[in-house]
Amino acid sequence: MDIVAYRASHREALLSLSLRTWEPVFAQLESAVPAFVYESFYPAGWRQRQAEDLGALLDGEPDNIHVALVDGEPRGWVCTRLHAEDAMGEVYVLATDPDFHGQGIGRALLQQAESTARAAGMRMIMAETGDDPGHAPARRAYEGTGFQRWPVARYFKDLAGTTARDEPHSLPIPPL
Repeated sequence: MDIVAYRASHREALLSLSLRTWEPVFAQLESAVPAFVYESFYPAGWRQRQAEDLGALLDGEPDNIHVALVDGEPRGWVCTRLHAEDAMGEVYVLATDPDFHGQGIGRALLQQAESTARAAGMRMIMAETGDDPGHAPARRAYEGTGFQRWPVARYFKDLAGTTARDEPHSLPIPPL
């Protein structure tokens, strides 16, 4: 396996493997979150949203991306963002070809992200993933490479069809 800098010629292979990787994740996510949340994030379906978002990332941040090649073919990738204000690197995207899971590609890409962050003088590296059943493999991968979990709660409320007067504890908003 070789880890190389991203090239535009990798784009379609990376999009394809990412969508195949996340297909089972999104199948489980849909039933694990409230319907209004899923529908708000993915009104045209998860596949379209992911393809658009990942395509924009590959086109817009090529210098932040490294690709794992196996026999010269892209089999995984990582996007590492740097946040100088927090002295923190961020594993923004990590994807490995589902046909190659369990072969150390994700671990190698995480090591690359760590090296990228260290070389830039960052003091820590962070990764964020879901707490739903579909993201369990991602959580195991991060924890297996030494990431420590920071408990965060993210709440959503459906506002469709409600007004402020429908809320039992609504308070007037003071003027600025």
